[in-house]
Amino acid sequence: MKFSGPNAVDSAIQAGLDLDGSQIPHEMLALYQEVMNKESLRQRSGVRKSMRNRIVRTGAKHFEQETLDKKLVEAGWEGLRDKEIEFFYN
Repeated sequence: MKFSGPNAVDSAIQAGLDLDGSQIPHEMLALYQEVMNKESLRQRSGVRKSMRNRIVRTGAKHFEQETLDKKLVEAGWEGLRDKEIEFFYN
Protein backbone atom coordinates (compact mmCIF):
# COMPACT_ATOMS: atom_id res chain seq x y z
CA MET A 1 0.00 0.00 0.00
CA LYS A 2 1.17 3.50 -0.75
CA PHE A 3 0.11 6.37 1.50
CA SER A 4 0.48 10.05 0.67
CA GLY A 5 -1.26 13.35 1.21
CA PRO A 6 -2.69 14.96 4.33
CA ASN A 7 -4.59 11.83 5.40
CA ALA A 8 -1.71 9.39 4.84
CA VAL A 9 -1.02 8.77 8.52
CA ASP A 10 -4.70 8.28 9.36
CA SER A 11 -5.14 5.88 6.42
CA ALA A 12 -2.06 3.92 7.43
CA ILE A 13 -3.20 3.65 11.05
CA GLN A 14 -6.62 2.47 9.91
CA ALA A 15 -4.90 -0.22 7.83
CA GLY A 16 -2.68 -1.13 10.78
CA LEU A 17 0.45 -0.39 8.76
CA ASP A 18 3.38 1.97 9.11
CA LEU A 19 4.21 4.14 6.10
CA ASP A 20 6.95 1.69 5.13
CA GLY A 21 4.37 -1.12 4.93
CA SER A 22 5.34 -2.89 8.15
CA GLN A 23 2.67 -3.96 10.64
CA ILE A 24 2.00 -1.69 13.60
CA PRO A 25 1.99 -3.80 16.79
CA HIS A 26 -1.48 -4.50 18.21
CA GLU A 27 -0.58 -2.91 21.57
CA MET A 28 0.36 0.36 19.88
CA LEU A 29 -2.86 0.42 17.85
CA ALA A 30 -4.93 -0.38 20.94
CA LEU A 31 -3.39 2.47 22.96
CA TYR A 32 -3.81 4.88 20.03
CA GLN A 33 -7.48 3.92 19.67
CA GLU A 34 -8.08 4.29 23.41
CA VAL A 35 -6.58 7.79 23.47
CA MET A 36 -8.38 8.87 20.27
CA ASN A 37 -11.71 7.59 21.64
CA LYS A 38 -11.20 9.74 24.74
CA GLU A 39 -10.23 12.70 22.55
CA SER A 40 -13.42 12.30 20.51
CA LEU A 41 -15.45 12.95 23.68
CA ARG A 42 -13.61 16.18 24.56
CA GLN A 43 -15.58 19.42 24.19
CA ARG A 44 -14.15 21.69 21.47
CA SER A 45 -13.47 25.39 21.89
CA GLY A 46 -13.77 26.63 18.33
CA VAL A 47 -12.88 25.86 14.74
CA ARG A 48 -10.72 28.95 14.16
CA LYS A 49 -8.59 28.19 17.21
CA SER A 50 -8.15 24.59 16.06
CA MET A 51 -7.32 25.72 12.53
CA ARG A 52 -4.64 28.09 13.83
CA ASN A 53 -3.15 25.38 16.05
CA ARG A 54 -2.93 22.99 13.11
CA ILE A 55 -1.41 25.65 10.88
CA VAL A 56 1.25 26.48 13.46
CA ARG A 57 2.06 22.82 14.19
CA THR A 58 2.33 21.83 10.54
CA GLY A 59 3.47 25.16 9.14
CA ALA A 60 6.52 25.19 11.41
CA LYS A 61 7.75 22.15 9.47
CA HIS A 62 7.45 23.93 6.13
CA PHE A 63 8.07 27.64 6.73
CA GLU A 64 10.74 29.61 8.49
CA GLN A 65 9.58 31.51 11.56
CA GLU A 66 9.27 34.95 9.95
CA THR A 67 7.32 33.58 6.98
CA LEU A 68 4.83 31.66 9.08
CA ASP A 69 4.36 34.61 11.41
CA LYS A 70 3.66 36.91 8.45
CA LYS A 71 1.24 34.43 6.86
CA LEU A 72 -0.71 34.08 10.11
CA VAL A 73 -1.07 37.84 10.50
CA GLU A 74 -2.01 38.33 6.82
CA ALA A 75 -4.73 35.68 7.22
CA GLY A 76 -6.19 37.54 10.21
CA TRP A 77 -4.80 35.51 13.07
CA GLU A 78 -2.44 36.51 15.87
CA GLY A 79 1.21 36.05 14.92
CA LEU A 80 3.36 33.37 16.51
CA ARG A 81 3.36 33.43 20.29
CA ASP A 82 6.61 33.31 22.26
CA LYS A 83 5.87 29.79 23.52
CA GLU A 84 5.23 28.58 19.94
CA ILE A 85 8.48 30.10 18.73
CA GLU A 86 10.34 28.48 21.62
CA PHE A 87 8.76 25.08 21.01
CA PHE A 88 8.86 24.91 17.21
CA TYR A 89 11.88 27.02 16.31
CA ASN A 90 14.42 26.58 19.13
